[in-house]
Amino acid sequence: MARGDHPMRTPAYGGLLIAAAMVGATVLVQQATSWPGWLRTLLLAVAVVAMVLGALLTLRDRTPPRRPRGVQPRHPRPSDPGADEPRP
Repeated sequence: MARGDHPMRTPAYGGLLIAAAMVGATVLVQQATSWPGWLRTLLLAVAVVAMVLGALLTLRDRTPPRRPRGVQPRHPRPSDPGADEPRP
């Protein structure tokens, strides 16, 4: 595995994106009462999009990998040495 190429990096970025969007939306609702309504609505919509993208990044690796069509699982052939012995 190369430096910086960790398999859990993408879900971590998704979680950070969700947290940042939640904190930003909370601050927006609490502190931006004097801002125009259209701007608050726009910023809240951006926060919702960021949360959805964060959820997609976080849950992206949850699906099990699929085998390509036509590929069968490999079973030991009788001619293989040790095919009759159970593996530990």
